[in-house]
Amino acid sequence: YCECSHQQTMAYNLEQRKSLLPDINHLSLCVKDAHLTILDQRLLPDQEVWLSVNTVEDMWEHINTLAVRGAPLIGCAAALSLAIHAVNSWPAENEVVQKAEYLKTSRPTAVNLMYCCDKISQVGLATPDYSPQNICKIAYELIQEDSSKCDAMSTFGASLINEGENILHHCNTGSLATMGAGTALGVIRKAHSMGKKIHVYVDETRPLLQGGRLTTYELEKEGIPYTLICDNMAAHLMKAGKIDRVFVGADRVAMNGDFANKIGTYSVAVLAKFHNIPFHPVAPLSTLDFESETGDNIPIEQRSPNEVRGAFGVFWAPSNSPTYNPAFDVTPGELITSLVLDKGVFSPSEIKQGALKALAGQ
Repeated sequence: YCECSHQQTMAYNLEQRKSLLPDINHLSLCVKDAHLTILDQRLLPDQEVWLSVNTVEDMWEHINTLAVRGAPLIGCAAALSLAIHAVNSWPAENEVVQKAEYLKTSRPTAVNLMYCCDKISQVGLATPDYSPQNICKIAYELIQEDSSKCDAMSTFGASLINEGENILHHCNTGSLATMGAGTALGVIRKAHSMGKKIHVYVDETRPLLQGGRLTTYELEKEGIPYTLICDNMAAHLMKAGKIDRVFVGADRVAMNGDFANKIGTYSVAVLAKFHNIPFHPVAPLSTLDFESETGDNIPIEQRSPNEVRGAFGVFWAPSNSPTYNPAFDVTPGELITSLVLDKGVFSPSEIKQGALKALAGQ
């Protein structure tokens, strides 16, 4: 990529733009006529509002405010915004890298975002190619990669499910959070399509109710039987023998199997361990953090106090109430039954022997 090319006065016409940015029609993200829009997940399930993404700054705002969310999805969405910026602006090499680094600051915990931005920046390549054509190619490869990984995870995870099981799910991990069928919810969707007659208990997932708003929205669309519960009801159901298995997603996985996921996941893991219920995080390879030996190194995002004082414009606590609002917690690897990746199912003993480290570079 020549440094002078960003100064070219030519601009792509619509047909050229469309060839570089083919149409995408996904549940949570759409490209039409080279224009990117994302489904505003803050308004679901009551309203389906699509937001335009015209600049990298637009995407930073949409990710930071959770209009677009889910670790795999925000990585792909960020990559697409960089591709659109490249097509519109013919940026210089240093600008591509700067914009990618800027997007990485929108949410610090989800390692998929870092993975996709580094792919666009071509970190580690001796001769990177920052032409708009190549940046678009990388972005669309990341989208296809995520979709394929969802299919693989779904197949591996569904093989663990017995017919008629009641499954507990925390947060949202489906097509609203990925560019495919989902991670943990993809497993559930696959088991349902195989006729395993499952039933899903959906944690509402405070403080932003991703389970109550988003997972129920997806399960309704799929016709998968479910029951919505408050987060603090899970222990009661486990004691009553109504939960057979737990599937959750992951935003970052350390090499020893510790993993960060939506706040409340650690509590579910402890409860599952006490009640001898299988507990499985599900994640793509891009969620592995090869630089973090343990979960102690995972940064935890702190969010607005108002998310705890109330929800969606309704407040029940005094406006000056002190709050604590971490978006994620870290579950120790010894609490998992197995980790489901797109590369297979890994037991704690395999992880302890270095199975995750061995996946580096794949």
